[in-house]
Amino acid sequence: MSKATLHMLHTCPFCWKVRGLIEYLDLDVDLIAVNGLKIKKAVSFTDGWGKVPVFTDETGTHHVDSTLIMKFIDEHYNENKLLNVSAQERTSKWLDWSDQKMSKATVPILYGTLGSAFKTTTRISKLEEFGFISKRLYAWAGFPIMWGIIAKKRVKKDGRKPKQLWHDLLTEFTDEHQGKDFFGGSGPSLVDFSVFGYMRSISPFPQFAMLEDHKNGIAWYNRMNDLLN
Repeated sequence: MSKATLHMLHTCPFCWKVRGLIEYLDLDVDLIAVNGLKIKKAVSFTDGWGKVPVFTDETGTHHVDSTLIMKFIDEHYNENKLLNVSAQERTSKWLDWSDQKMSKATVPILYGTLGSAFKTTTRISKLEEFGFISKRLYAWAGFPIMWGIIAKKRVKKDGRKPKQLWHDLLTEFTDEHQGKDFFGGSGPSLVDFSVFGYMRSISPFPQFAMLEDHKNGIAWYNRMNDLLN
């Protein structure tokens, strides 16, 4: 038996989904930050998965895919208490919603304009575990790729400005709380941690200010943050 580990990036929304849950449950897990340009090498033990997060439990078994990792952690360390807060059909529906909607909204808000893309890659280069050369390579070569190839396409396809997209999603999500503090009611569910992960990953960047004027969304986010502190 060995200590559980989480291979991760500090600014990765998928990693924050899992990391937030780990912090909430106060689990003794080693967080292993990887070089963003050498992820495949860092997690080569996953037989080709090549992405983070990767959770390795105490038996040495590797778990991949952020939502599946969350379910595993809740089942094996928390008796499925967060999964069973709501009806299974409702939970499954909104976990899928989070992974399909929120995941596609993070790139446009961080890289939707050339200026915001440069600010994002520069900030990431300082927060992540890059080497001397790879840090500068990511900061200066990454932003035109993320903006010109990925973000512009997503913004054009959706048709909404990144801020409006996020506000619409936060409204849809918080309306589902039905007047309660969390999706799970008086306490969080796995869905809360999933959505929190996507929103938390934006918090180190100036673009987070565009989310702070969504009254219900930021109130919920602050409640989630308080649970981790």
